[in-house]
Amino acid sequence: MTEVHLTLHAATRADLSGILQLYSQPTVDDGVALSLADGERIFERMHSYPDYTLHVAERAGAVVGSLALLIMDNLGHMGAPSAIVEDVVVDPACHRQGIGRAMLTYALDIARRRGCYKLALSANNKRIKAHALYESLGFRRHGYSFVVEA
Repeated sequence: MTEVHLTLHAATRADLSGILQLYSQPTVDDGVALSLADGERIFERMHSYPDYTLHVAERAGAVVGSLALLIMDNLGHMGAPSAIVEDVVVDPACHRQGIGRAMLTYALDIARRRGCYKLALSANNKRIKAHALYESLGFRRHGYSFVVEA
């Protein structure tokens, strides 16, 4: 069997249908998909934010993973920017194939090239396998993550 390579890149409008399908997983959005029209509207709005980019992992032309990367300017830390990863998702049929690892390494490379002093993410306490992945990539538990429903 020939290995099909993974391609990582900033998402385009053409990727949206695949991305929305990934987010409709029961462990992400309870099996419900955002409509394509709503997804397109939000995608365009995301492009209006400085340094906020949706990225995808593709294999054989299919979207198999996605994450959002925000790079923020800071007045603290001597003006060094910081990065935040959100909404990491991989097609369940592709779990444990290195896609999450590849996407996070890709995001970390971008953050390093941009001079970020840190790359942060948060994960639900229930996602034990994801925690192991993050720790294997050098992420360490730091402080607490607090959330309030808005």
